[in-house]
Amino acid sequence: MLLLGMIVPAFGLMAETDSPPVHSVRARDLGVPFGGTPGPLNAITDVAGVEVGHTTLISGEGELLIGKGPVRTGVTAVLPRGKTFDPVYAGWFSLNGNGEMTGTTWIEESGWLEGPVMLTNTHSVGTVRDATIDWARRNGYYRALTGEPDVFWMLPVVAETYDGDLNDINGFHVTREHVFAALDQARSGPVTEGNVGGGTGMITHGFKGGIGTSSRIVTLQEGRYSIGVLVQSNYGVRETFTVAGVPVGREIADLGIEYAVRSEDTGSIIIVIATDAPLLPHQLKRLARRASMGIARNGSFAGNGSGDIFIAFSTANPGAWSREGTANVASLPNDSMSPLFLATIEATEEAVINAMIAARTMTGINGNRVHALPHGRLQEALRKYRRLDER
Repeated sequence: MLLLGMIVPAFGLMAETDSPPVHSVRARDLGVPFGGTPGPLNAITDVAGVEVGHTTLISGEGELLIGKGPVRTGVTAVLPRGKTFDPVYAGWFSLNGNGEMTGTTWIEESGWLEGPVMLTNTHSVGTVRDATIDWARRNGYYRALTGEPDVFWMLPVVAETYDGDLNDINGFHVTREHVFAALDQARSGPVTEGNVGGGTGMITHGFKGGIGTSSRIVTLQEGRYSIGVLVQSNYGVRETFTVAGVPVGREIADLGIEYAVRSEDTGSIIIVIATDAPLLPHQLKRLARRASMGIARNGSFAGNGSGDIFIAFSTANPGAWSREGTANVASLPNDSMSPLFLATIEATEEAVINAMIAARTMTGINGNRVHALPHGRLQEALRKYRRLDER
């Protein structure tokens, strides 16, 4: 099995159509118009301190042999303050709950996210959860109870989408070592998109999906803030697919998924929202809800089989978390949040399209084949409706 790390990816053993690009074209490069002002990287890592790491697993071809492959899966790690343990205020929201994000009961109760957000396939959630605990313990990524230095417990946040159309999902190919690799290699800077990490085997609106990211800069009376979004995109049907208001799903009605054997409903999207704006947990829950409107712009209607689950966190108020004592924290007034809502919607919309633009055509189990969104034909559709930015 070929293991691809985010920092030093290796491509030599894969067909070119199945390889994750290191420096890929993004939606704005093709002239897709979006609102708002992106940050320098147009990525979740525009929020200072946020780090992202991927482990990508691609091996085998042909008939599905459970436990052997073909394998098209992986792990993505999002660390709010890098590898420093300093919990952040957080809130989460389920638009449609046919999916899983562990650890959210404690986030709802406490208001804190106390570790990374991990993304993988549906049947690897348990492995990733257990390995994340082990990684945190080994790396001292926790603060022990006063007088009880050996006491350590953790409720990791691990979210999933289903990649069983392309991947031997019941072969349990994600291991502890792969989780450690994603966490250890996480870094700031540009984020690789498309067929990488937890998004390796994912499908969006009938085209190849995966990992995508985007960001916005918001200037308020109280200060200048960043909003960053990362998606693991695996949702939607072709008929409703829309880009910048253009019915691209109807304009590109061919290039459907080529199934030898089709599995059950495969929808879902996980959305991670980061900001450096000083928001409290109830405000972050409000922010997380707005991601719904971002995917709606692209044609999502949150079908019954879709797990559409979102989490938002704030890197403001460093050092505020404690098991004892009090803390003085800053927070924005609710009246200042509307521009942050809009920024979240815009960044979510763009992150999904970035995932699709970066993704490459992939063939998986039983010869099932999912086509990439064709760049030229997307531009033709946008031009037809006078929406292509040709500057």
